[in-house]
Amino acid sequence: MPVSPDTIAIIPSPPRRDRRRVMNIGDVAEASGLPAKTIRYYEDIGLIRPARGTNGYRNFGETDVYKLTFLARARSLGFSIEECRTLLSLYEDHGRASADVKAVAEDHLRRIDRKIAELEGLRRTLGRLVENCHGDDRPDCAILDGLAGSKSGEMTASSALASNHAEFE
Repeated sequence: MPVSPDTIAIIPSPPRRDRRRVMNIGDVAEASGLPAKTIRYYEDIGLIRPARGTNGYRNFGETDVYKLTFLARARSLGFSIEECRTLLSLYEDHGRASADVKAVAEDHLRRIDRKIAELEGLRRTLGRLVENCHGDDRPDCAILDGLAGSKSGEMTASSALASNHAEFE
């Protein structure tokens, strides 16, 4: 089952000893809700390090499933790969300070708030353009004029976008 931001997923701590119930990438993909391609990518960038059998195949254990589920949840909340790397490191560090985890989450939350403010500004600008468009059979269109930078109504799209962008820097 894929993990979504709306899913309240409680991810239990991985077992202290990884009872190596050996799983292949398909099994782990199903258990974690991640595509095999994503799991391979996470391995390529060093987020996970599954054991390799003598045949060269990946041998995943329960700990790998826990890590992948953790990563899926963190990514679904919009954390970057590097933030996930930091959070995973903190997750595995039993001597961590929760303040370190909170700092990563607060930084991410501030970025989300800035993005929301930017999107709200874009929505206001587009809303004004739509409001100024007659939407009838005539060829003149405030939306196209605004996108082209022509004066139409109270504000052009480029000036509105510039003012919205300046608000959030």
